[in-house]
Amino acid sequence: MNTAASPILLGTWSFSLAAIEAAWPLLGGSKDDLLEALQAACRHADLDPEVDSVGFGGLPDASGRMSLDGGIMLSPLQFAGVCGLRRHLHPVDVARLIMERTEHTLLCGEDADDFADRHGIPSADLIAPEAEAAWKGWRDRGGRDVVDQSTDAGLRNLRPVDPGLGTSAGGRLFRPGDDSETKEGPAPVGHDTIGVLARDAAGTMAAACSTSGLPFKVPGRIGDSPIAGHGFFVEPGVGQATATGTGELISGISASMVAVETLRRGGSLRDAVQETLQRVEDLGDLRPHHQVGIIVMDHEGRFATGGFRPGFLIAVRDAEGGRLLEPDLVLRPQDDGPPESATDGFAKSVPPPSD
Repeated sequence: MNTAASPILLGTWSFSLAAIEAAWPLLGGSKDDLLEALQAACRHADLDPEVDSVGFGGLPDASGRMSLDGGIMLSPLQFAGVCGLRRHLHPVDVARLIMERTEHTLLCGEDADDFADRHGIPSADLIAPEAEAAWKGWRDRGGRDVVDQSTDAGLRNLRPVDPGLGTSAGGRLFRPGDDSETKEGPAPVGHDTIGVLARDAAGTMAAACSTSGLPFKVPGRIGDSPIAGHGFFVEPGVGQATATGTGELISGISASMVAVETLRRGGSLRDAVQETLQRVEDLGDLRPHHQVGIIVMDHEGRFATGGFRPGFLIAVRDAEGGRLLEPDLVLRPQDDGPPESATDGFAKSVPPPSD
């Protein structure tokens, strides 16, 4: 558990370190500054073609089309999500518009794209050439929907394992589907998301998520990322949380809500992590690729983190600088761990962006 005070930015996975570093200068003293910092962090990941689970670098659905989801939250009265965007690259930007300019909390599909058009957000090409090539390779191999995968050996390679920084894998969390010890590069299937928690110098908290969802998914599939209480949750005066991993598991237990509710009932930060991961364990019938990572922050800016299985890394940016951390708790530490390159990556950092 970390006891650092605010201001602070936390992100899921090592690729988010560059994103929160880029957002750090925007973390000023107003609510607008706080939201702008969250948007900037998510935009950074959206634009990075090396990140294979978010935005432009993400992998498409089974039809070869991209769809993006995201959400943003200040409180149970101020939040919104958007899902199934096919023409706009930054779902958190669209979600903020929904939060601030409508009475609604979730828009989806073509109507959400039209809403973004009406509010002046430019459309964009959502698929990187490498992502399109990966989809074509999957299709040409007789690809099938991820939900049809049936063998433990195949599914084990779908679990995200963070390679850390300074490896040829870059921001890719998924390795080729083989049994080697050094799996790097984009995998045929796999996914994850960027979740960011922010707290400014005044103690105001906010959270955001952005994702391209499960690659080669059934078209129309929506995960946890755009839904408050699932991929993210904020309760002023109590705390906030973001979850990442297998979206169906996260939604099944309302993971971020469980974590914050544990704090509200008087539990510690570690209790919140433990309770969330234990709820995953209690679901039963879990598969080798199932993973859930959780970051929980209390209203004073202290935080704790955990992973259901090894392979989850956390990015931190505060007054002491940017760094990567291992989870405080791994519920199943005996399961397959991260490659050696992940440990090597702990020692590396991302320099601040040049002016």
